Amino acid sequence: MGFEPTSQDLGARPAAPATAISRRELLSFDFARASDTAGHWIRVHRRAMACRFEVTLSGEDARHVPAARDVLDEIDRIEAALTVFRETSDLVRLNRTAGAAPARVDDALFGLLRLCGEMHARTGGAFDVTTTPLSRCWGFLRREGRLPGPQEIAAARARVGMDKVELDAEARTVRFRRPGMELNLGSIGKGYALGVVAVRLRQQGVRHALVSAGGSSVVAIGGRGEGWVVDLRSRQVSRDRLARLRLRDVALATSGAGEQFVEVGGTRYGHVLDPRTGSPAEGVLSASAITADAAVADALSTAFLVGGMELARRYCAEHPGTLALVTPDDGTERPRVFGQCPGVALEGA
Repeated sequence: MGFEPTSQDLGARPAAPATAISRRELLSFDFARASDTAGHWIRVHRRAMACRFEVTLSGEDARHVPAARDVLDEIDRIEAALTVFRETSDLVRLNRTAGAAPARVDDALFGLLRLCGEMHARTGGAFDVTTTPLSRCWGFLRREGRLPGPQEIAAARARVGMDKVELDAEARTVRFRRPGMELNLGSIGKGYALGVVAVRLRQQGVRHALVSAGGSSVVAIGGRGEGWVVDLRSRQVSRDRLARLRLRDVALATSGAGEQFVEVGGTRYGHVLDPRTGSPAEGVLSASAITADAAVADALSTAFLVGGMELARRYCAEHPGTLALVTPDDGTERPRVFGQCPGVALEGA
């Protein structure tokens, strides 16, 4: 996706000095021109979850900069709880103990895992946060891709599946039904964090803001005029943009076929794995999902990248309020559009 206007750029803590940002320096979102009365954008940001989290405000909403700084502090707490890269995180502790006995977790993590279970069921298993054994089997965890044998894949698949994670709502505990299982929330964590930030901003009276995480997820709060303007792009597609979207009070997430792969006998195997088969997903260059909930949009963009157009078509038909754009790997370089979502105007797809 890609961003445009000159703006004020403020770090979350401490505040960075105001700087002019050219449109060549940022490739995240394309905004409509700020209103004549506002004159500029203000962007408050911090680094977390291996990307840049950012709250963008119009100049006329400058009074909300302190609120933006405060809510971005919440990202650190979420990352500390959900990361798999810190031995002290709640998720690492859960992975370490839930295979042997039920592990108690707080309400926030339990609620997120329950949503993961729901999204796994709704997408027929295309969305799954238990695929770490498969990634390890293919060598992608250490960026040392390899082609595993059928027996290795089958052994890894035996330890994969959100349906093998037992959630006890009364006790607030999590238990793995198979030893060697692991949870990784990378496919939903950014969307979840954006959703928390958006709720906090609204609670503090912010009515217009664009909250983003890297170049893959965004929540539009309000949106003056025709709404927040976002351009969808893809590294694999030569067109300037796949589509232009105008957003109001919705969340968007996009996933793309990655650059990590293993090549064996002239065949390239990408690192996006289909948990239903244990093999790399094929046929889709990028997938975007737009809906009211940021965590759901994040999960769906991954699921549609794996499950392709048929899953996107079925899901959007069964779940009104969801819009999907899926770009097939068929040389056309055009996304297919499924469903509808209030608060979204689509151009160019």
